[in-house]
Amino acid sequence: MPRANRRDVLADGEVQVMHCVNRCVRRASLCGQHPLTGTDYEHRRELIRQRLEFLAGALGIEVLGYSVMSNHIHCVLRSRPDVVSGWSDDEVAAKWWALCPIRKGKDGNAAEPTEFEINAIKNDKLQLKKRRSRLSSISWFMRFLCEEVARESNKQNECTGRFLEGRFKAQILADEAVLLACMQNVDLNPVRAKMATTPETSDLTSARDRIVDAKAADEVSTPDARDKRIEHGKRAGWLAPVAFVPPRKAVREKAANRPASNKGFLDIGLGDYLQLLDWTSCQICSGKRVAIPKHLASILQRLDMSPTFWVDYVRQFQKFSRTITTYTKPTEPQTNGQSTTKSLTSRNTL
Repeated sequence: MPRANRRDVLADGEVQVMHCVNRCVRRASLCGQHPLTGTDYEHRRELIRQRLEFLAGALGIEVLGYSVMSNHIHCVLRSRPDVVSGWSDDEVAAKWWALCPIRKGKDGNAAEPTEFEINAIKNDKLQLKKRRSRLSSISWFMRFLCEEVARESNKQNECTGRFLEGRFKAQILADEAVLLACMQNVDLNPVRAKMATTPETSDLTSARDRIVDAKAADEVSTPDARDKRIEHGKRAGWLAPVAFVPPRKAVREKAANRPASNKGFLDIGLGDYLQLLDWTSCQICSGKRVAIPKHLASILQRLDMSPTFWVDYVRQFQKFSRTITTYTKPTEPQTNGQSTTKSLTSRNTL
C-alpha cells in the first residue's frame, strides 16, 4: 500500500502534532561507532541536539520530544501557525534571515543583517507571506534539520551524495493517549535498543534533558526557583513543557525565548511523566510485570488503557498506531471556520 501524500496529512494553518522519523541511507552511521569501519561519530549527537534547539527558537514549531539514534532521528513536533501569525513582519524577516542568510560570518553562522537586508525581505509581501507560512511548517523544520545534518556528516565523511532518506516519515498523533505513548516510545528508544539501561543514562533524548534539569532543581529551596529550573532549564528549556496546566502560572508565563511558546501538551506533570517512563522502562527491559503504582494506574485508567496493554503499546507503538492513528485529507472549512481535518486542536494540545 503506497504511503499517504504528506500534503494530505500535514495541514497548513492548523495546530498539529506529528511524530517524524528520518534514517540514514547507504548503511551510513549517524552517531556512535560504525559497525564496519569502526569510526566513531558519537560527537554528532550534541551537534544534532544544538541544531534542534536552534530550530525550536527560529521557527513556529515546538519540539515535544526527540531521540538521536545510531542511524536515525525521532522528533515529536507541534506546529504553531497561531503563534507565527502574531509575529511582526520584522520578526518574520529576522527569523528567515537566521535560517537562510545571504551573508555568513567567519564561524559559518548567519552574519548580522543590515536594515537594508531586513527591508528587502520584509517589503516583498508575496514572498514574506510564503515565508511566514514556512516558519510554521513541519516539513520545512525537517528540511532545515536534515539538510544541515547531511551537509556536516558528508563533510566529515569526505563524500557527497544523499546521506538521509529524501522523504521523512510523518505520523499524526490524534489524541492524548497516542501522544503519550509516542513520547514514551521515543524517550525509551535507547533503552529498547540496549544502548542504555535506564532513561537517565540515555544520551540525547528529551527525557534525559528533562531529568538533568529536574535534578538541578533540587539544588534550590524555593518552589518558584525549582519550577523555573524545570520549566526554563539550561538543558531542556527549549523543549515544550510537559504539563498543560503549570503548577505555578507566573513561572510558566515567563517570556519564551528558546521555544515558540511555553504551552504544555499533556494533562500530567513532569514528575508523573518521568515516573511512568521509569516504570514502563522496567517492564520492557526486565520482561517482568511489576504492579503499577496507584497514581500511575489512574493515569492509564483515564486513558482507558490497562497496564499490560500500555507496555505492549509503547513497545510496539509504530505497529499499533497504524490501526489507531487516522489520516484524513483536509476538506473545505465548515461554516464556523473550523476545518474537518482530524488534528490535535483539543484543549490538551494547543
